Amino acid sequence: MTPSTGTNRRAPHWMSVAALTATALASLTGAATAAAAAPPGAVGADRCHTFTPHADLHNCTLRGVKLTHANLSHSDLTGADLTGADLTGAYLISAQLSKANLTGANLSGVYLWNAYLTGTNFAEANLGNANFGDTNLTDANLTHANLTGADLAGADLERAEFARATLKNADLTDANVHGTGFAQANLTDATTEGWKTNFFTVFRGATWTDGRTCTFPSQGECTLLPH
Repeated sequence: MTPSTGTNRRAPHWMSVAALTATALASLTGAATAAAAAPPGAVGADRCHTFTPHADLHNCTLRGVKLTHANLSHSDLTGADLTGADLTGAYLISAQLSKANLTGANLSGVYLWNAYLTGTNFAEANLGNANFGDTNLTDANLTHANLTGADLAGADLERAEFARATLKNADLTDANVHGTGFAQANLTDATTEGWKTNFFTVFRGATWTDGRTCTFPSQGECTLLPH
C-alpha cells in the first residue's frame, strides 16, 4: 500500500523543537540588532521617563526636563544630559551624577547630601541655597555657577573648578579644596573655617570673604590687596 502523502502528516517531534529553537533565536537576534541600531536615548525610553527614588537614568537625554521637588534619591544619573533642566528643590540624596551634564540647569534649593558628583558639569547652573553637605564634587565644573548661600560644609571639592562662580554667603566649613580653582570667584561673606587648602588651590583675582581682592597669583592662599 502506498504511504499517504497528504498535508496532515505530523512532523517528527525533534523537527518541531528545532523549528521553535530557530524561531526563538531569530527573534532574540532581531531584538538585539534592533536595540543596537537604536539611536542614543531611544533604548530604554521608559527607563528614561521614570522619575522616582532608585531610578535608573544613566546616560538618558533629559534636556530641559522639569522635575521641581522630584524625589530622585539614590538614583543613577551617571552621564545623563540635564542641560537646562529645572530641578528646583529636588531631592538627589546619595544619587549618582558623575559626569552628568547640568549646564545652565536650575538646582536652587536642591538636596544633594552624600551625592556622587565627580566630573559633573554645573557650568552656569543656578545652585543658590543648594545643600551639598559631605558631597563628592572632585573634578566638577562649576564655572560661572551661582552658589549663593549654598551649603558645601564637609564637601570634597578637590580639583573642582569655581572660576567666576558666585559663592556669597556659602558655607565651606571643613571642605576639602586641594587643587580647587577659585579664580575670579566671589567669596564675599562665605564661611571657610577649617577648610583644607594646598599649594595648588588657586585664588587669583577672587573676591575674598571680606570683599577685598586676591592678588595674582594667589596660589595656595589668598594674598589680599589693601583696602
